[in-house]
Amino acid sequence: MSDQPYVYRRRELVEPDWRRLPGFADATAEQWADAQWQRVNCVKNLRQLRGVYGDLLSEDFYADVERDQAERATMSLLLPPQMLNTVVPTEVPSTEAMLADPVRRYMLPVFSDRATDWPSHPHSSRDSLHEAEMWATEGLTHRYPTKVLAEMLPTCPQYCGHCTRMDLVGNSTPLVQKHKFELKPVSRHDAMIDYLRRTPGVRDVVVSGGDVGNMPFKNLESFVARLLEIDTIRDIRLATKALMGLPQHWTAPDVVEGMGRLATTARSRGVALAIHTHVNAAQSVTPSVALAARAMIEAGVRDVRNQGVLLKGVNTTPEQLLDLCFALQDEAGILPYYFYLCDMIPNAEHWRISVGQAQDLQHSIMGYLPGFATPRIVCDVPYVGKRWVHQLEEYDRERGISYWTKNYRTGIELRDPDALSRRYEYYDPIQSLPPSGQAWWREHAGTEAALDRAHEAARASQEASAALVSA
Repeated sequence: MSDQPYVYRRRELVEPDWRRLPGFADATAEQWADAQWQRVNCVKNLRQLRGVYGDLLSEDFYADVERDQAERATMSLLLPPQMLNTVVPTEVPSTEAMLADPVRRYMLPVFSDRATDWPSHPHSSRDSLHEAEMWATEGLTHRYPTKVLAEMLPTCPQYCGHCTRMDLVGNSTPLVQKHKFELKPVSRHDAMIDYLRRTPGVRDVVVSGGDVGNMPFKNLESFVARLLEIDTIRDIRLATKALMGLPQHWTAPDVVEGMGRLATTARSRGVALAIHTHVNAAQSVTPSVALAARAMIEAGVRDVRNQGVLLKGVNTTPEQLLDLCFALQDEAGILPYYFYLCDMIPNAEHWRISVGQAQDLQHSIMGYLPGFATPRIVCDVPYVGKRWVHQLEEYDRERGISYWTKNYRTGIELRDPDALSRRYEYYDPIQSLPPSGQAWWREHAGTEAALDRAHEAARASQEASAALVSA
């Protein structure tokens, strides 16, 4: 029999030795396992980054990070020791190895990573999925008929460079002054609960942020307990990259005990309580991550699932993606669930791949994983939502424009007679196009961006009119 395109080899998880990093050389195992120690020793700036790596990295590397933070970054630096320890995990890091590392590429961007000709797509935007436009109450996005997203807080234990909520989440950067919630947390959360009690058509709540791993657990437990009192809610999903970035939080005794209480109540009321995490590279799946996932399953949550993002240089080859999925499924008990195309936020073009490349990737991974553990690759289309990458209506591959339709109205289109017949666009990275397509964008980019702004203004006017009629 001929060689298969991908050969499965079971790989035992290994926790990298943090003592190879100068800044963590004196950390004990007890300290490393402590969530508070991890939080205190996060890297938040260039000085602290130097404190971890010292002379292992060149001055050019530090200057590359500094320039990116000043000119391109939409997210500030925030990396827990656990995450830094998975960068170049098998050796003492060098500048060359750091630059090539998949986790570093999306968690610690450098200026030289960014695309030079088209760092941002002409249609990129701060809130690329228009979630804030669909807030039913502040922080509660009602995009799908039966599902809502509850943005509980605007912070995370770690900041991903490609964050789709860069408009709201994290500290401001020189490039992006972040928007702020106006209501106090208690008032926002009360308004969310009140809306859900009055809206029986909603059965599924994603509790997110930010990251719920950054909430004091007593506050998270209180909110989820209130959700469990609403009879019409059948699914609750807690979204936390911290299961991977700060697994020590999810193995802390008070968190495990509290999740046990919530899971017990959920089972008694027939509600599916699950955790959704965000792992993008196989090397991020360590024994600590597996321990956290197992702790949650043993506490009684129905499932731990992964929603990753496809990022060039991180996980966009069949081998990279299958290695990640097998590490999650076989070694950590985490179900590979979704992989999203990276959203069209500013300065993200060096990460993004085209819809066509995503289609090829979906084809390449079929048949290796169990069907239930084969992730769906999806495009989150603005004003539409998640669509499998083969569900497009039309695809102009030369110009990189795909056209999509939908079968429901979002919360801002309830009176829009054309919502179900309109076609919605998504745009491939211009660098991925043939020369003729790139030439077209060079000629039309200004016009297209102006039209895009005009369409958004018209839509905003329509929404305002609808709100007045409703009032």
